Amino acid sequence: MIKSLLVIQQGLPYMLQGAVVNVIVVLSAMLFGFMLGLPLAVGQVYGNRFLRRIIGIYVWFFRGIPLLVFLFLFYFGLFTWLDINVSAFMVATMVLGLISSAYQSQILRGAISSLSQGQMKAARALGMSDTKAIVFIILPQAFRLSIPGWTNEYAILLKDSAVTYALGVTELMSRAHHIASRTYEHLAIYLAAGFIFLIFTYIGTKALNILHKKVTIPGCSQ
Repeated sequence: MIKSLLVIQQGLPYMLQGAVVNVIVVLSAMLFGFMLGLPLAVGQVYGNRFLRRIIGIYVWFFRGIPLLVFLFLFYFGLFTWLDINVSAFMVATMVLGLISSAYQSQILRGAISSLSQGQMKAARALGMSDTKAIVFIILPQAFRLSIPGWTNEYAILLKDSAVTYALGVTELMSRAHHIASRTYEHLAIYLAAGFIFLIFTYIGTKALNILHKKVTIPGCSQ
């Protein structure tokens, strides 16, 4: 027991550095996913039938295949075939971002669809173009409504980021495995790694919940 605690104490700074890598991957993936997911959501709500069908296939594709398959497909398959040298960190961020874009598009689509259609009609009656109405009236409200969904997405991505260890990303699980292999304190180290994930999950979700409370529109159903 004492030996296990000593090993955790000595390895904790090293594992925390890996946890920071996890958080960087997750935040980068969420940003990338948002940049892709936003136009996908708008296209699904306001696009024509053909565009909605194409976006639906994209969402179905990235939601239907396991993360590990995508990681191997891109890192060992696609980029090797194209003879492009890309770091494991970049591939992990890209893959998580693509998958996140599919989920975030549905989060935003649901938020946009929940708003009254009368707002768009009123904007048109005032002479606003559809683009301006979406940018200045619809999306600011949709972003507020999407925060609970993003909270869940952050927690899922943080857990999924542990799988990037398979590519050699030096994140928390990679470092925990390295320590456990040298000390043979597998139970203690992996428990510590799980606890660190819990802490970072709590910090991120708590921050988003605080943001949600601050931007909640009084009288609006969230």
